[in-house]
Amino acid sequence: MNDNVIKFRKPKPPPKAPRPGLRKLLVVIVVLAVFATAWGYFQIVGSPAR
Repeated sequence: MNDNVIKFRKPKPPPKAPRPGLRKLLVVIVVLAVFATAWGYFQIVGSPAR
């Protein structure tokens, strides 16, 4: 019908490359948080040292 109309479209952005360093950092943070939580739990709930 309107074959002579130019359609302007935004180009799709290129896919972002995964960052393996970010994933490793996240794993380290989670492991440290688990240890800190366990330490805090045993400090509050654990029996007193003799």
